Amino acid sequence: MGLRETKMERTRQLIADKAFELFTAQGFATTTMEQIAAAAEVGPRTLYRYYATKESLLLTFVEQKLDAALDVLRAQPEDVPLPEALYKLVDYVLRTVAESGDRIIAVYELAWRTPSARAQLSDKTSHWRRELATEISRRMGGRSAELAAALASANTMTVIEVSIHNWVSSGGRANMRRLTHRALDLLREGAVPVPTPRARSAT
Repeated sequence: MGLRETKMERTRQLIADKAFELFTAQGFATTTMEQIAAAAEVGPRTLYRYYATKESLLLTFVEQKLDAALDVLRAQPEDVPLPEALYKLVDYVLRTVAESGDRIIAVYELAWRTPSARAQLSDKTSHWRRELATEISRRMGGRSAELAAALASANTMTVIEVSIHNWVSSGGRANMRRLTHRALDLLREGAVPVPTPRARSAT
């Protein structure tokens, strides 16, 4: 990364951090883009060049961490079994929660209270799930594995989302790693009901 790109990334991160400080101090709805620009000491035009909306500012931390988790999976050698490679991704999320718990709680609580942010969070996680499915499919052997890859991606995302939801709802008091491992165990043990058609009686 060159000097110009490094400076741009620092500015992007500074804006996001200052926005987050304002969101938590005075609320998402009452914070304006003009206030964020002033706090970050940039002009409004510069701010809009980096972030088009307040929602994108609020969720940039989640997006960055999800992208980084996907990079963890992509970095796994091809000979690593897929379940193990997927756990490396999940473990990165767990470490992120341990390191940045207060920020994650604040972001999710603000997003849950704000319909527009909640909708954008859903869009971002859906996009991430599709990218994850693409990587899983590639590792499984291409187009013939698309359905299994989509299910594996959905399972992985669901475990993360359900665990984070329960953890945030507890105010961060629950053990996130224990919640996640329990969710994974339930899937491995076949303890999660799967829709099954009624067996036809023999005639």
